[in-house]
Amino acid sequence: MDEKFSGEAQEGGVLALETFLPYRLNRLADLVSREFSQIYRSRHGMTRPEWRAFATLGQFGTATATDIVNHSSMHKTKVSRAVASLEKRGWLKRAPDPADRRTEHLTLSPAGRKVYGELIALAKSYEAEFLERISAVDTEAIHRGLGALESRLGVSDGLERPSG
Repeated sequence: MDEKFSGEAQEGGVLALETFLPYRLNRLADLVSREFSQIYRSRHGMTRPEWRAFATLGQFGTATATDIVNHSSMHKTKVSRAVASLEKRGWLKRAPDPADRRTEHLTLSPAGRKVYGELIALAKSYEAEFLERISAVDTEAIHRGLGALESRLGVSDGLERPSG
């Protein structure tokens, strides 16, 4: 074993990541996200940021890049790149805000809406198959637990309508 990993930490003991809740939540979220990403990546070559921006626009119809940043918890640079890529594919349209020329309202194009419809059907199918792996009792407990964590941490449910 590498020397830097062979001994215990000098101060505070050892933290076993596999039992540390923040690590476990992140690891599970990443695993599920990577598994689901195989669907939209194989169908349309989309990256995770592209999917999240695309799904946000599909959900709300119109949004600004800032709305997407806030809804998806992605960095503005990732959102900017995702928006540019979606526009290049012809799946997204931009319209300047008449009151503030620095702001653009983003919407899915007709071609984007068609792809969105296909991917939403696949997403719902993926979710149903995913939930079949666990019992209904576990599913309810997961939803309750996540809701409680979000509430205690002041995280919104993500259902607010973007300002766009």
